Amino acid sequence: MNFIISSTTLLKHLQSISGVLSTSNSLPILDNFLFEIVDGQLTVSASDLETTMRTTLEIEANETGKIAIPAKILLDVLKNLPDQPCTFLVDKTNFSIEIAYDNGKAKMVGFDGEDYPRTPKIENSNTLKISGEIISKAINKTLFATGNDDLRPVMSGVFCQFSPEEIIFVATDAHKLVRYKRTDSQASGSSSFILPKKPLNLLKSNLSGSEEVQLEYNESNAVFTFNDIVLICRLIDGKYPNYEAVIPKENPNVLTIDRTQFLSSIRRVSIFANKTTHQIKLKLAGSELALSAEDIDFSNESNERLTCNYDGDDMEIGFNSRFLMEMLNNIESTEIRLEMSEPSKAGLLMPAVKENKHEDILMLVMPVMLNR
Repeated sequence: MNFIISSTTLLKHLQSISGVLSTSNSLPILDNFLFEIVDGQLTVSASDLETTMRTTLEIEANETGKIAIPAKILLDVLKNLPDQPCTFLVDKTNFSIEIAYDNGKAKMVGFDGEDYPRTPKIENSNTLKISGEIISKAINKTLFATGNDDLRPVMSGVFCQFSPEEIIFVATDAHKLVRYKRTDSQASGSSSFILPKKPLNLLKSNLSGSEEVQLEYNESNAVFTFNDIVLICRLIDGKYPNYEAVIPKENPNVLTIDRTQFLSSIRRVSIFANKTTHQIKLKLAGSELALSAEDIDFSNESNERLTCNYDGDDMEIGFNSRFLMEMLNNIESTEIRLEMSEPSKAGLLMPAVKENKHEDILMLVMPVMLNR
């Protein structure tokens, strides 16, 4: 099984799927890339059993066959080679691999490609076509709000809900929640599933935004196909919490303020907040917003005043400054709205003006109790 390929082309393809490789694999063969040649096409796969990624490229080869090649060594070799044709010579009897290039050659030993774990077949699946721009935007807007609690695995992923009217992506860690809705992309039927964090990060780094993504999914797996990449991942099993129930419906107190100004002010004031609670206080009265933070243990405190547009009763409410900053960083509009009902109930953060009529983004942040 011999083939010739350009070193930079191969490196580019390998780097696009190398994010799947895990440092703590239970099977040694998973530290390898699986190379498969069929009809002059090379398919390279990487897997950690939960997530598998494949990329396909045209090569010069007359034979078919498969071999598992050590990933780390191969990447290191290719990274240090200038762009040139590399000839791979594979001995199927002892799985040795020789890479010959302009002024030298490298040898290594791989594994039998037949021993590489098989990719699950997707049966009884639904298919949906969706633009890469929508997926990457939805991931960027929701991923930061996912949880890290091993005891509640459903909250460590992003909940995807498809219907003939719209598609919705939701992420929450019980302190903050993000709901991202699109009405310019629909599914034929209604369905929902939870995507884990790792494949979402891999999609994020590989999507350019201009491509169309084909999504195929069933009860247990999802397959994303775009450009020359196929990503297969196992879905998180479990029931997602009823997120609609926690979004407060009546929020008469509305603050409208310049996003950058608000964010900068929180950044400065939060330097003086308690390092465990990160609590900052918002005091709203008329057209003035007073932000304050204090750390009693070190006698640190900071206060700032901003002019804003506030409609509602005077109120004082406390938030975790880190959550607010994360949310404000993930909203793109110049002005934001913060809707509140009372100091003990969640606040809703959203763009003041919708820049895209098909897009609806809502972020919810739980308050922290103020020390009186």
